[in-house]
Amino acid sequence: MTAGDVLWTPPADVRSTSRIGHYLDWLRSELGRDFTQAAYQELWQWSVREPAEFWRSIWDYFQVSSTTPPGATLDRAQMPGARWFPGATLNYAEHVLRAPGRAEDDVIVSAYSQSREPVHRTKAELRERVRRAAAALRRMGVSKGDRIAAYAPNIPETYELMLATASIGAVFSSCAPEFGLRSVVDRWLQIEPTVLLAVDGYVYGTKKIDRRNEVKAIRDALPSLRHVIELAYLNETQQNELEKETDDELTFEAVPFDHPLYVLYSSGTTGLPKPIVHGHGGILLEHLKMLALHHDLGPKDRFFWFSTTGWMMWNYLASAPAVGASIVMFDGDPAHPGLDALWRLAEEAGITYFGTSAPFLLSCRKNQINPGNLTKIRGLGSTGAPLPPEGFEWVYEKINKDLILSSASGGTDVCTAFVGGVPLLPVYSGEITCRALGAAVDSFRPDGTPAPTGELGELVITGPMPSMPVGFWNDDDGSRYREAYFDTYPGVWRHGDWLTITERGTLVITGRSDATLNRGGVRLGTSEFYSVVEGFAEVADSLVIHLEDPDGGPGELILFVVPASGVTVDDELIRKIAKELRSGLSPRHVPDTVHSVSAVPRTLSGKKLEVPVKRILTGTPADKAAAKGALANPESLSEYEALAKRE
Repeated sequence: MTAGDVLWTPPADVRSTSRIGHYLDWLRSELGRDFTQAAYQELWQWSVREPAEFWRSIWDYFQVSSTTPPGATLDRAQMPGARWFPGATLNYAEHVLRAPGRAEDDVIVSAYSQSREPVHRTKAELRERVRRAAAALRRMGVSKGDRIAAYAPNIPETYELMLATASIGAVFSSCAPEFGLRSVVDRWLQIEPTVLLAVDGYVYGTKKIDRRNEVKAIRDALPSLRHVIELAYLNETQQNELEKETDDELTFEAVPFDHPLYVLYSSGTTGLPKPIVHGHGGILLEHLKMLALHHDLGPKDRFFWFSTTGWMMWNYLASAPAVGASIVMFDGDPAHPGLDALWRLAEEAGITYFGTSAPFLLSCRKNQINPGNLTKIRGLGSTGAPLPPEGFEWVYEKINKDLILSSASGGTDVCTAFVGGVPLLPVYSGEITCRALGAAVDSFRPDGTPAPTGELGELVITGPMPSMPVGFWNDDDGSRYREAYFDTYPGVWRHGDWLTITERGTLVITGRSDATLNRGGVRLGTSEFYSVVEGFAEVADSLVIHLEDPDGGPGELILFVVPASGVTVDDELIRKIAKELRSGLSPRHVPDTVHSVSAVPRTLSGKKLEVPVKRILTGTPADKAAAKGALANPESLSEYEALAKRE
């Protein structure tokens, strides 16, 4: 198979069996909007052309409950500064906990861990534990607007605290316990939390990781803390303050649509992480739309996405009960005891929608993992990096030929995907299926004009979305927010990815535009390099960097190769890689130099650090080029720093 081959087509009865099909019927009966021919493309065009009507339809279709109804849907459409549903008051946690279509004794949360036995919560049990946690927070003096922090993994207790925090109108923020001290403090000093939930440690594969010293250091570094709740996770279980019995009722503070729900952070690979504030209403509407209409999730589904509490996909997973789906959590090493661990979990837990990253799928392919025909999985999501054609084909060959594969891309900035899959359209190898409803995605040339079909350009959003940030914390004049997204194209959101829109409306993302490879005036994406280079059995990982020539020459293209076990990066392997890059891509893709390294530096969510490595190679000290506490393998930077000094 090759890029662009059709791997999956919608079944003939998709309009009658999918949630988006039901939504289309509702639009016809309630609004008189009849999308019968080329349904999805027409629907998307309407959703971005008439954003107020579209987002009000989402509000009405999902029966969003508000204490005070909105006076309008969108009273100011420009970016930044769009105001959605002014006057409306609601609560995110209330909508998650009502879990439509589920009985009180239905299991709504299943959590698997390498630190303890599986934990299951019914709808009634989840509500009860949130009730107790909210009461405990109130006893600690927490009120609307206070910040609550969790140094805790992807387990029910973290989830329950987030919902309890939201229920009283306080603001939640989490860091995974593998985050280093500096990374945590850099985040939380900015928001000044008053309460901290912290685990004593965790098990990762066969390793017991004690975090009590880190917790003490975090506590000492945050003068705003009034209470620290210790959660025994590595050692013997004991009741904590959040679990104590109480007579307090579970109530939901009615807050404005844009009231802060939680603070997420940019990766923090350089400088202080940006504290991105998301609101109750924007997150609720966006996740209702994506989870139900794009992922087709409902009361019969068990939704899983491999994530830690330091990645926005955890927050995305957390919303699934709002559309009736159960969530499946996992904490531990996804490659223990082997790379098939998560696939075995999928079978054991009855997962119907399996979310993961493109690097994980490619690693499974490279290591010849054979998960078996997992027929319960009817949807599979891939994000974190572009998924090349060979990744698509592996999924359909090895997992389930009938599932719908959604390669998606978005970000922490919007806590969702701009582009992804949808049940109404076919899946093409190596291509993202569609632009998401309500996301006015386009591709721009440097001069701010739309790039023609098939031409590489900057991924931009030309219209507002409800889940765009409320703002950045402590950015009162909005200057940091504007600089982050709107400086390049005034009034248009520039996301920082290279995007090509094909003639059939599918999309191809070829890497970060801030990691541009510009050879002789031709912009090259990094993802195609990695697809070729990492296709060799001799290569475990790779990183490509382009150093510009200040005099306008072609510059230097540098390829870093992590060899597979027992392999040496010798002249023969370098020639093989160069030949494949030249024939498969172009002569411009052939690197000028190739270096063997022991590791590629990655963030804790698995993304390669192209820009920080480029800065190191041009003389920036490693501790200034990247925040080491935000990295999965900070020790790897020393190799690149040593190379920079030698060269």
